Amino acid sequence: MSEADRLHELLGLPAVDFRSGTEGTPRPPAAAAAWRISVDPFLPDEGDASWEEKFNAFLEAVDPSRVEALIIGQWGETYEETSAYPIGLVVAAADRLTSLRAVFVGDLVAEEAEISWIEQSDVTALLDAFPDLTHLGVRGGTDLIFPPVKHESLRGLVVESGGLPAEALRGMLGSELPALERLELWLGVSVYGGDAVVPDLAPLLTGTRFPRLRHLGLRNSELQNEIAAAIASAPVVAQLRTLDLSNGTLGDEGAAALLEGQPLTHLASLDLHHHFLTEPMERRVAEALEPHGVSVDLSDRNEPWDGGGAEGRYTAVAE
Repeated sequence: MSEADRLHELLGLPAVDFRSGTEGTPRPPAAAAAWRISVDPFLPDEGDASWEEKFNAFLEAVDPSRVEALIIGQWGETYEETSAYPIGLVVAAADRLTSLRAVFVGDLVAEEAEISWIEQSDVTALLDAFPDLTHLGVRGGTDLIFPPVKHESLRGLVVESGGLPAEALRGMLGSELPALERLELWLGVSVYGGDAVVPDLAPLLTGTRFPRLRHLGLRNSELQNEIAAAIASAPVVAQLRTLDLSNGTLGDEGAAALLEGQPLTHLASLDLHHHFLTEPMERRVAEALEPHGVSVDLSDRNEPWDGGGAEGRYTAVAE
């Protein structure tokens, strides 16, 4: 992932890098930014040798009781130290971060760590500590732990990975999240830990698990055709406004399954970008949906590696 993939906003607030030791430099009000706390272990920022030191400086410099969105960036040598380190510090400050509504864990780009090298942990500690949290985002699936939880306020859950562990996926889909409106999962590839299979999605596809769900993203998967076929008859689709099956290995067979399944004309948008559809199939999809007002993204057509057919297809993000 490139520098362009760094988070630019969270909870509708612009991402702002917190810099300590900048007396006299104006900062936005605490509630006006999504504050990113990040350190370079090789080039400490203005004397902050650790993420803990920088986070403590942040709590003193910005009114923590008014902070609504927090972005956890690089917390050290992330190949070796898991996200339990910064998450633990944020959880310990829960009594000060009383307005916190959104947290994103692992806003790192390739220059800092490839997505599958980011060492995650049990991110549900944040849900336990912040009952009013409405949005949780995670980048990186390595050692990601997500046991089933009950949380009344969470409306958005995003997990970006090059390989999402099946156990973590089952925990998410076994959770009681009655307010959930947006779910985006990057399932990834098996070689980087993405060992989930389509039957693992069953609790989600029934449409009963998350009754308020309106946006569903099942993205970046080497099983994109099988997922499309399952979606084609899944009851959950009827309640959706937007569906995102992008960044994976979708080919003509998966697109045909979508067109031959239940109607998708109620959707506001269908995102299939980064795909392996032929031009005739692209036209079929567009002609079937766009006259009904569905915005269809069919950009970024790809060709299999070395003319290898279906076996040569690849996801947008892996390592």
